[in-house]
Amino acid sequence: MGKRGGFSGGFGGFGGINMNQLMKEAKKMQADMEKSQSEISTKEFEATAGGGVVFVKMTGDKKIKELTIKKEAVDPEDVEMLQDLIITCINEAMRKIDAETASEFGKYNIPGLM
Repeated sequence: MGKRGGFSGGFGGFGGINMNQLMKEAKKMQADMEKSQSEISTKEFEATAGGGVVFVKMTGDKKIKELTIKKEAVDPEDVEMLQDLIITCINEAMRKIDAETASEFGKYNIPGLM
């Protein structure tokens, strides 16, 4: 009787891919990605809004380390403006983190990752 299954001679049906080598490369890539994520999470990202009256510093894992609001930004008659400035500032810092993350992980060229 002939061979069983649709693959002839080991992994020949996969174009001769060495599965052990492929697994080694995948593990290395995973370790590299974890290292990159760890490095990003320890970086600090800063943003300002309103010409510098609101300042935020965040870590790469999106934790706020510092938030500074200058006195001239505080107007009891316009609390909404201050709220908008704070939101804008935090969103800008998060945008910077996301851009850095996308840039760093883009080098791995894995479809669907970013």
